[in-house]
Amino acid sequence: MFFTFNGRGCGPRGFHAMHGQGGWGRHGWGEQRGGGRGRRRVFDGGELRLVLLKLISEQPRHGYDLIREIEERTGGAYAPSPGVIYPTLTLLEDMGLIDEEKSEGAKKLFSITKAGEDHLNERREEVDALFARLAEMGAMRARTEAAPVRRAMGNLKSVLQNRLAEEEVDIDLLHQVAALIDEAAQKIERLK
Repeated sequence: MFFTFNGRGCGPRGFHAMHGQGGWGRHGWGEQRGGGRGRRRVFDGGELRLVLLKLISEQPRHGYDLIREIEERTGGAYAPSPGVIYPTLTLLEDMGLIDEEKSEGAKKLFSITKAGEDHLNERREEVDALFARLAEMGAMRARTEAAPVRRAMGNLKSVLQNRLAEEEVDIDLLHQVAALIDEAAQKIERLK
């Protein structure tokens, strides 16, 4: 059975297909770490360059260390892939903003150059805003990590998927379900 709700089609996949969202996953609502369809990027290329440059300015780092540091600062909500980090490091090096240091092993260790420091100083407000965004992602992740809330959200998701996947879904039932969810959302907003 295929029906429409608010102009969108909804087949047997249920509620999330109806709303075009990935649902609540391990890494937040509608967003999954490392992949996921329709996922919005956390940083555009220029922003990621600034984040990496700032982290390298704190201490010399290699690519994997940068990935871990960003993941740590976001409480695990975001970890850029090596396929994004390493080309960005190459670009920063080509721009003369970082240099490769001699290091043991195969890992390339990067440090900031004088040009890199100047670039960071010129864009200090933007860098501060980007790191505030990282901190907010971490805070949001911490707020949503409560196990009972995750369990209840999982229960709601399952019930909605099962109920809305039934062959005969009445429009009145859809309105009742929407009203219950809206009522719960309003009550949650009022909690103190």
